[in-house]
Amino acid sequence: MKLQKIVNRLQKLHPKEIDLSLNRIKKLCKILGNPQNKLKSISVVGTNGKYSTIQALFSILKEANIKCNIYTSPHIKRINERFVFNNEELNDDDLVILFEEIEQANNNEPITFFEILTAAYFYNASKYPENINLIEAGLFHRFDATNILKNNLASIVTSIGLDHLDWLPKNEQTTKKIIYEKTSTLVNSNIIIAKQNSSEIVNEIKNSITKNPSKKYYFNEDYNYSFNENGFIFYEDKDGGIKLPIPNVKGQFQLENIATAIATLRSIDQLKVGEKHIKNGITKIKSIARLQEINSGKLKEFVKNNKLLVDGSHNPLGAKVLNEYLESLKCDKHIILGMMGNKDHKKYMSYFKNITSLTTIDIPNQPNSIKGKVLKNKLNNFDNVKYKESIIDAIKSIPVKENDIILVTGSLYLAGEVLNLN
Repeated sequence: MKLQKIVNRLQKLHPKEIDLSLNRIKKLCKILGNPQNKLKSISVVGTNGKYSTIQALFSILKEANIKCNIYTSPHIKRINERFVFNNEELNDDDLVILFEEIEQANNNEPITFFEILTAAYFYNASKYPENINLIEAGLFHRFDATNILKNNLASIVTSIGLDHLDWLPKNEQTTKKIIYEKTSTLVNSNIIIAKQNSSEIVNEIKNSITKNPSKKYYFNEDYNYSFNENGFIFYEDKDGGIKLPIPNVKGQFQLENIATAIATLRSIDQLKVGEKHIKNGITKIKSIARLQEINSGKLKEFVKNNKLLVDGSHNPLGAKVLNEYLESLKCDKHIILGMMGNKDHKKYMSYFKNITSLTTIDIPNQPNSIKGKVLKNKLNNFDNVKYKESIIDAIKSIPVKENDIILVTGSLYLAGEVLNLN
């Protein structure tokens, strides 16, 4: 209860949820002694795959006995997820103490919620100067609160696509502009570029970072992976090849994220991450709401022996890779969909070609989400679309057969509600 009270106070320090600027975060961090300058960091920017790449990095680093601090956003179930220090989420009591200290330092000055959370992370992370910090960039990156690091070990650029367009001027709502916002201010270190959706995007990234003196590693040019018919994955880069076991996460896009994580860690000589650490680490990745299968709990009871999956993808690029996974399955697929109001709902669903049913729902506790009835009407090109008010009603309404799967998707906020309800 005390944690929620202080969170409520921090959310009221600025009239806007997002106000892209570095002035406020720099001012507060200066008061705190510029803790961000004391960190060993790997920064992760991009549209999709940031969280999954960080979880792959984390799992491998743990196998190498290297302790990590992790900053991600948004959280799925609890705000504590954003604050990992020494490999563990901060508990409620310690998070309250941290927030109170940062709140006092800020002295009621205007600052966005994300900015003050970022300052709190930097401040606490500086208490563990030997740990590796895995830091997920927020919106765009150029004016994002995480972008005040003066140096780091590496910058990862995950797949880039169209998202958050409402934060760009009408005449600049393009992939080119998003690439510029995400990559033009990367610090000088190693830059690892993940697999992109097209060669045009890769070329645009190259143009954006051409003057950056960092060492650059591109998927397909400097590192790659391939499937072997004998049931293993072969990863290869300039340092040689590694025969890898199948990871414990679903979807080919996860393999692309894992390959990028491996390339990153192998590019940082001082970490001394070996093949054994990589092989063990990729079989122990913990991933919340990214093609996560629900194996037990309240909601699982409604689907009995059928599979129930939850995935937080919410933009067209996410839909594309999610559909690629669904197409690999020989069964009927039923989608339960809830989305935020500012997303491209029709474009998102246009990637799903062979689904058996579509059920739209309201996202609980999210006033900025699109109402399920409105979403249903927007997607009336689907022959079998229907609306149900709640997650449970939607699951119960689907006439599943043996081996069918139910997938809940469209929003990380919806994914959080599903997991909390379960």
